Amino acid sequence: MQFKAICTDIDGTLLNSDRDLSPRLKAIVKNIPKSIPLILASSRMPDAMRHLQQDLGRLQEPLICYNGGFVLDGNGQILDSTEIPFSILQSIYALCKGEEIHLSVFQGEQWYEEKEDYWSLREVKNTKVNPTWMALENLLQDWRKAQSGAHKIMCMGESNLIHWLFGELHLRFGDQLHLYRSKDTYIEIAPRKISKASALKLLLERNYDFGLDQVIAFGDNYNDIDLIQSVGWGVAVANGRPELKAVCKELALHHKEDGVAAVLEKYFG
Repeated sequence: MQFKAICTDIDGTLLNSDRDLSPRLKAIVKNIPKSIPLILASSRMPDAMRHLQQDLGRLQEPLICYNGGFVLDGNGQILDSTEIPFSILQSIYALCKGEEIHLSVFQGEQWYEEKEDYWSLREVKNTKVNPTWMALENLLQDWRKAQSGAHKIMCMGESNLIHWLFGELHLRFGDQLHLYRSKDTYIEIAPRKISKASALKLLLERNYDFGLDQVIAFGDNYNDIDLIQSVGWGVAVANGRPELKAVCKELALHHKEDGVAAVLEKYFG
């Protein structure tokens, strides 16, 4: 079986138990011709993906960021950008303000955090990126004038509060937002009209002479379902959600057991 591109999720899929790229993975990627692009597709911001590209020796590759809301070509040019409207961002901020819920806001190349606490420092450690420290009320004042929106909002807190917030957001904005419960203490929020699959389709149409049917893709979570269903060969890692496993064409080993590397060795080794 021959593929013309590889597209993969990062957290829970590509990274090992140390939240890093394994030597085995880097070795097989090194042997894959550069004519076959390796496209990272994640809810992460660009800089939280570029250091992984560098470690893989694949810096001049496209990026699908924020679950498809911000798409960059191999030269860093913006191919597509879809934001959560300012009015919705403001409403989410108001909901969280009176509760012990941590709010992170992302726009393009920027990540905004209000204070150093358990949640923000955890994200710094996990992504190896430092945010812009700024009072969110001041940020919203600036964005109100420009009517700027966010590519991603992340809400973090105790599981009971996050459960309550998820219900409120679903009730108010369920037809406008994607709400991902990546953990019981997290909600990742993105515009409903975007996905990794739609972003990859756009990227291929703009920059390549082949379609989704010639791509192998890897994932583990709800936000990977469209991607795994849309490509020619969709692979779910063993730790993936049951809903994802139900639609994949191949089941790989657990991400902690180098599942992606093992499948790449099979097809590209």
